[in-house]
Amino acid sequence: MTPGLIIAAPASGTGKTTVMLGLLAALRERGLMVQPFKNGPDYIDPAFHLAASGRASLNLDTWAMGPEMLAGLACAGERADLILAEGSMGLFDGVAAKGATGNGAAADLAVLMGWPVVLVLDASGQAQTAAAVAQGLSRFRPGVRVAGVILNRIASPRHEALVRAGMDEAGLSVLGSLPKRAAIAMPERHLGLVQAEEQPALQMLIAEAARLVREGVDLDALIAAAATLAIPAPKPRIVPPGQRIALARDQAFSFLYPHLLEGWRRAGAEILPFSPLADEAPDPSADTCWLPGGYPELHGATLARADRFRAGLRAFAETRPVHGECGGYMAMGEAIIDKDGLRHPMTGLLGLVTSFEKRKMHLGYRCATLATAIPGQAQGSSLRGHEFHYSTILSQPDAPLAEVTDATGAAVAETGSTRLQSGGGLSTGTFFHLIAPVP
Repeated sequence: MTPGLIIAAPASGTGKTTVMLGLLAALRERGLMVQPFKNGPDYIDPAFHLAASGRASLNLDTWAMGPEMLAGLACAGERADLILAEGSMGLFDGVAAKGATGNGAAADLAVLMGWPVVLVLDASGQAQTAAAVAQGLSRFRPGVRVAGVILNRIASPRHEALVRAGMDEAGLSVLGSLPKRAAIAMPERHLGLVQAEEQPALQMLIAEAARLVREGVDLDALIAAAATLAIPAPKPRIVPPGQRIALARDQAFSFLYPHLLEGWRRAGAEILPFSPLADEAPDPSADTCWLPGGYPELHGATLARADRFRAGLRAFAETRPVHGECGGYMAMGEAIIDKDGLRHPMTGLLGLVTSFEKRKMHLGYRCATLATAIPGQAQGSSLRGHEFHYSTILSQPDAPLAEVTDATGAAVAETGSTRLQSGGGLSTGTFFHLIAPVP
C-alpha cells in the first residue's frame, strides 16, 4: 500500500491547510503523484486539495465509517507515490463517544492506517515552549507516531533558532520552517473557508504556498518519513440514489462528499448536473433528484426568481423522489429568510420555513433511523452524517423523516421532513449530510 502521512496540528488556525496545499503543489512540481485525503466531515478542503494536487480528495471519517470502508476509500491512493491526509481541528480532537471506528479524531486515522503524523506548529508568541507542546502530542497516545514538525509563522532567524533548540532537547525532528505570510492566509466566511471555486486568486495562493514549502521544508526527509499498514480492502460499495441522478451543482449547492459521488459513479449511476442559480431544471429523463447542501441563504433572491428551476423541480417531484441535504433541504421548503429579514419563496415541495436572520450554530455528528425511505436507503436504515448550519427552523409542518440523535445518543430536534406529492412522488430532506450507512 502507498506510504502516507497525516498533516495535523495542536488546534485549528495553525495554518495546516495552507501547509497541506503547499506540500501538495510542491510535490506535484517534483513529478510525484500525491493522493490527498481529509479527516472528518469537511465539505470545503477537498476542493482545495484537488486544485493543488490534480487528484480528487476523499473524506475519511472514523466516527461515521467502518474500518472496511475507510480501508477501501484509502485504496484511492494505491497508484500514487505518496498519500497526504489533512487532519481536522487538533490531532486528538473528536467527539466524546466512539462511533463506527473511532471518535473522528485524526489520531484514530493515524493508528488505523499506520500513517505517521507531521505536526504543523504555530510558533508565534513562543519559542522553546513549542517543543513542550509537540512532545506532549507525541507521547499522548500509544500508536500515534510523530515523524517530525513543521514550524509555521516564524518571525526571525533568532526565533527559529530558539524553537529548534527546544525541539532538539525534546528529541523531535524539524522537517521545515515557514515564515509568517499574510498574503497566503485564506479568507473565512460564515461556514468556514471560502469555497475553492470562489477564491479568485486560488492558483496564485497555491503557488505562493508551494514556494514557501520548497524553500522551507526538507521534502526528501518528509517523503522518507511516510509509512503505512498493509490493510487490503476492496473499494466500498455505495448504493446510489438512482440510476440517472439529477444533481444540483453550483455555488449555492456544492456540499456533497466526494466519496459518495465517486461511489455512485462506480456503481454505474449517471450524474446529470444542473444549476438552480442559472435557472436550470432537473433533467426530465432522470429517475431521482438530489439537492446537496451549500449556501442558498446567500442566493435567496436569485433562487426566488428562478421560475424555470422552481417549476421544473415541482413537476419532477410529482412522480419521482427528490431529496435535499441542509441547503438543498431549505430550498425544498416554502421560504428562506435571509440575514436582512427578507423572505424569499422557495420550491414548496415541503412546508419548511428557515431563517438566517438570527444566526445560531447547529454543529455535530448525527445518527438517523429513517421513518421513511430516501433515495438509495430503505425505511428503517440507520445512517451516519454531519450537520453544520446557522439557520433556524420557523415552521416544519411535514412528517418527520427520521429519529435523529447526536454522537452521544441525545435526541436532536432537526428530524428532517417528508411529504408525498399528489402524483405519488416522495419529497424528503434533512439538515444533516449523509456520510455512510451503518453496516
